Amino acid sequence: MNKKDLEYFKKKLLDEKASIEAGLADISKKEPGSPGGWEATSDIEVDAADENEVADKFEELEENTAISSSLEKQLADINDALQKIEEGKYGICEVCGSEIERGRLEANPSARTAIKHSHN
Repeated sequence: MNKKDLEYFKKKLLDEKASIEAGLADISKKEPGSPGGWEATSDIEVDAADENEVADKFEELEENTAISSSLEKQLADINDALQKIEEGKYGICEVCGSEIERGRLEANPSARTAIKHSHN
């Protein structure tokens, strides 16, 4: 992959990273002690809430936790891809060592494998 392509994909990854971090900030707070560095939140005030409101807030927290977990995984993949760019290993399939198809990288710049290995 040439330098121009690497810069192009690096920009795509950095834009996607900023978007994911903004999404995480909406439903989570940075928490260095948690596995992904984020912890889902909800604005629950137990003393002022009735039982239904408390149940709704716990449900919201559960949904935020699931979304946060998914976003953290995407963020980790993006950070790995950015690291690979720095190491000169970006765009190389982790299974067979061949070049990952450009179309796959366009659709998912943090792809780890070629299309033929994407379902393993």
